[in-house]
Amino acid sequence: MQKQPQPQGPELEIVHLLRAVTVELGLHSARFANRNGMHPTDVRALIALMNASRAGEEMTAGRLGAALGLNSAGTTGLLDRLERLGHVRRVRGERDRRKVVIEVDAAAVELGWAFFGPLIGRTVELLQGYDERERAAIRGFLEGVREAAGEDA
Repeated sequence: MQKQPQPQGPELEIVHLLRAVTVELGLHSARFANRNGMHPTDVRALIALMNASRAGEEMTAGRLGAALGLNSAGTTGLLDRLERLGHVRRVRGERDRRKVVIEVDAAAVELGWAFFGPLIGRTVELLQGYDERERAAIRGFLEGVREAAGEDA
């Protein structure tokens, strides 16, 4: 078996730093989940639901399951758990009343801000230290990494 050449150079240092950041963010999210009686996937679900809400999109259980890579039974279990904890509710769709959509409760948003708010605030402060051109480069890099990671899905 022929060994693939390993990339080298300053770019690889950034890749390793991005991996370290990803690990730290995952641990931070896991601490939130643990402190609040949730599974890390529950936190990912809440984030997906809040992202959809910010985009003005209704999120069904099917769409949420697909976004998280869960089957129907796993998605139902996740939503039942989050509903019992008071973090989400199932409601009729605004555009199509036959559809059941998932909404995040305001208390869950407040809980998230209480925990993640300081990290978000510090991150915003860091970004304010860059000019618009630099922020555009950072945004482009992160979007490219996200896209590359999603190609394997």
